[in-house]
Amino acid sequence: MKMKLLLVALLATLNLSAVTVGEVPASVTIEGENGGNVADDSAWNSSSIKENVYVVFYVDPDEKDTNEHFSQALKEKEYRKVGAFGSMAIINLAATWKPNFVIEGILKTKQEEFPDTIYVKDKTSVLVNEWELGDDAANVLVFDKTGKLLFYKTGKMSDEDMSKAFSLIEENL
Repeated sequence: MKMKLLLVALLATLNLSAVTVGEVPASVTIEGENGGNVADDSAWNSSSIKENVYVVFYVDPDEKDTNEHFSQALKEKEYRKVGAFGSMAIINLAATWKPNFVIEGILKTKQEEFPDTIYVKDKTSVLVNEWELGDDAANVLVFDKTGKLLFYKTGKMSDEDMSKAFSLIEENL
């Protein structure tokens, strides 16, 4: 019995940093050699996920097309015209074999093309380690205006996932 309690306590402790739907995740900063904002190489902090409903894509560059169907449907919704809405694309550079300088060039072009989206480089899988997000994967997260996580999906979004994400966004705008 004591061994079971010890095991449960240990597992609970190990999971303290994992993102949990219904909670604000632990504050994380990505800066310096770990990465940062694509626009100006400044530090990115997860506490910036507030005041808007945010959709955050945390993606391995090799999985960039996994949720393109969701991304396109999201654009069609034009939520920015409806209310306080924002989007972030955080790229897990450590998850790919492709050279960082190639991906960083592509990200700079994307940032210029889509200035309303915040692009962030994660060169050392900070969010995989701190929030336990899926590595070598496409992750989609939806946050409310207080920074509370409303939705989290690793892998390809199904029609049901998309419907749930859109409903949560609309309820919180």
